[in-house]
Amino acid sequence: MGEMDGTDMRILDHLQKRGRDSYRDIARSLHISPATVMKRVKRLEAGGVITGYGAFVDLEKAGFNLNVIVDVRVANGKLHQIEGKIAKHPNVLAVYDNTGPFDSTVIASFKKRSDLDRFLKRLQGYDFVERTETKLILNTIYKRGLMFAR
Repeated sequence: MGEMDGTDMRILDHLQKRGRDSYRDIARSLHISPATVMKRVKRLEAGGVITGYGAFVDLEKAGFNLNVIVDVRVANGKLHQIEGKIAKHPNVLAVYDNTGPFDSTVIASFKKRSDLDRFLKRLQGYDFVERTETKLILNTIYKRGLMFAR
């Protein structure tokens, strides 16, 4: 895609804060032309920098009050196979490869304790899953996306 400049970063920052704004609204806010915004957004989309658009959802207000971090240790080089299975579960928000005593970290959200219990038992029953460690998130103190405009 090439190098991104300050204008690209400001557009990305604006879209993260107010993704429903029109090109004209973004242009007005950033003091550039709507054609420039449109051209750059299209280029950022084509280059895979912008991968989609969506709504930020307050999980607790939507009834998902059990948010967990699950660390997973996987045996015999089957990490990607197991992560692929985990990623398909509808309550899973993210799956990460990482270093340390566990191979993968899963972020998931559930409405009921019984849903979490079923998920963990299913996960622990997968072939090649050696061990899991689950942490319940009690409070979210700080969370944000990347800020591109500096």
